[in-house]
Amino acid sequence: MKKIDKPSTEDSSLVLDTAKSSRRDFFKKAAVYSASAVAASSLLSPVKLSAKGKDDEFIMEEQPWATSLGYELNKNPYGVPSPYEHNVVRRTTPLLSSAGDMHAAISVTPLQDLKGIITPNGLFFTRTHNGVARIDHDKHRLMIHGMVKKPIVLTMDELKKYPSESVIHFLECPSNGAAEWKTPQFDSIQFVKGMMSCTEWTGVRLKTILEDVGVDPKALWMLAEGGDGSSMSRTVPMEKVMDDAMIVYAMNGEALREEQGYPVRLLLPGWEANLCVKWLKRLEFGTEPWYCKEETSKYTTLLPTGKAIQHFYPLEVNSIVTSPCPEKPWTDLKKGDMVEIEGLAWSGKGTITHVDISLDGGKNWVEAKLKGLVLPKAWTRFSYMYKYEGKELLLESRAVDDAGDVQPTVNQEKKTMGVEGVYHRNSINTWQVTAKGEVHNAQMRS
Repeated sequence: MKKIDKPSTEDSSLVLDTAKSSRRDFFKKAAVYSASAVAASSLLSPVKLSAKGKDDEFIMEEQPWATSLGYELNKNPYGVPSPYEHNVVRRTTPLLSSAGDMHAAISVTPLQDLKGIITPNGLFFTRTHNGVARIDHDKHRLMIHGMVKKPIVLTMDELKKYPSESVIHFLECPSNGAAEWKTPQFDSIQFVKGMMSCTEWTGVRLKTILEDVGVDPKALWMLAEGGDGSSMSRTVPMEKVMDDAMIVYAMNGEALREEQGYPVRLLLPGWEANLCVKWLKRLEFGTEPWYCKEETSKYTTLLPTGKAIQHFYPLEVNSIVTSPCPEKPWTDLKKGDMVEIEGLAWSGKGTITHVDISLDGGKNWVEAKLKGLVLPKAWTRFSYMYKYEGKELLLESRAVDDAGDVQPTVNQEKKTMGVEGVYHRNSINTWQVTAKGEVHNAQMRS
């Protein structure tokens, strides 16, 4: 066998230098072809291999993660996000706490960082009235009684023997955006509209259980009571109960998180999240509403006539631009760049059919494209491609649903709903985009 001489140190250095040179030549040639190809399209500006005359070290040089072993597969038996995504979290503020601490409070979803229409379980917005209850799955019971033929107490295992269904629906606090009602308060989409999320729910149709226990036809209302320290309770009309109400125990393929009502909660698609009682322990049926605290002293709306809406359930058609937004400005754009204006639309009354975009505060409108899944009572993504001009914009979105409802302006809503109530506010939101691409919360009184 012919002996192969080992390269000397000098030879090795030469080989290494040649390899680096070849790598640089390859990437430079590739960049030229890539830039030419991208320049031929109308969506993006050409990608440059270097900035300020210097080669980009992150593409020209091998990085540590490409030249070493990664960490072992099962280091995190329950998967966790990359540490580089550490800022993508729910947030709260004392302004969203009614007790001065974080027991009766709200934690809001980072809408600016989400993709698609499904909210990860760890980012789902949270509202508690007495802190997060920690309940033993095996000891929890759901009692169904009142005007039913066969009163029943179900363990969680017994509940899960009923045929399950999975649905995708949003959940929204009726006071979402309430802090912004009289004037803009937060320069942040997360705090402006983050009291909502959308997920896949799995559980049992309430109608299926009631067919089994035999609900009395004379029953007109259902009381739902939670098992946490606040005994949060709401009453629900039977029309909704027998329509699409569900008892759910899973979200996005896994058990409910504790802050979302583990081990079981009520789901009323399209209706106030406050009605979707968490840590559900009791359902009672009767002929009259129970007039709980949350539907007398809270969650009612005083109208200009002096009368108040008490049983105020479905959430109205709504939308908001998520990109750009204060957290995701356009400060890195140059004139002539093509950029996507993107957002979310939703309606508790049905399906989004149309979304318009305005660049001038509602004077003129252009139609946006609905993309991805378009489902009833779920988030719907919309998109509009825009050629950046480096000038000030007043950016708005306006949604329409299949019930024929159109998202109102601020003045239109004030005329109908008055100025006292903080619930069910769905007027058009405005982002002021400065000439430098900065984005601020604004309000158009039109």
